[in-house]
Amino acid sequence: MKRSATATWAGSGKEGKGTMTTKSGILKTDQYSYRTRFEDGIGTNPEELIAAAHAGCFSMKLSFVLGEAGFTPTGIDTKCYITIEAGTITESQLEVTATVPDIDDDTFQQCAAEAKASCPVSKVLNANISLTARLA
Repeated sequence: MKRSATATWAGSGKEGKGTMTTKSGILKTDQYSYRTRFEDGIGTNPEELIAAAHAGCFSMKLSFVLGEAGFTPTGIDTKCYITIEAGTITESQLEVTATVPDIDDDTFQQCAAEAKASCPVSKVLNANISLTARLA
């Protein structure tokens, strides 16, 4: 399986602008720029997309891990914060709150840790990955 996206850029790094498009069409020439990446401009940026990808990947993987342990979650809500320092992504911070009937906290923590370590996006990131997990 392969997934794809394209990006275009015109102009200098600070004054230029670009667009990103995904094959699925979820992003369709959505704009990004220096301002959207490093300031508070309107638009998206690569780090925001990595955060969305990591939160989504982790949530789905946690559901699989819980299922393998005999539990079915009724809700998994994950936030991800990406930190970029000196031009390098240094951290991906996952914060998850889940509703999982009949699970104890120790088992949930073990499942969350396994999901963090084994989700494909975690595996590709060359950054510190932290996790705060709690049951609702």
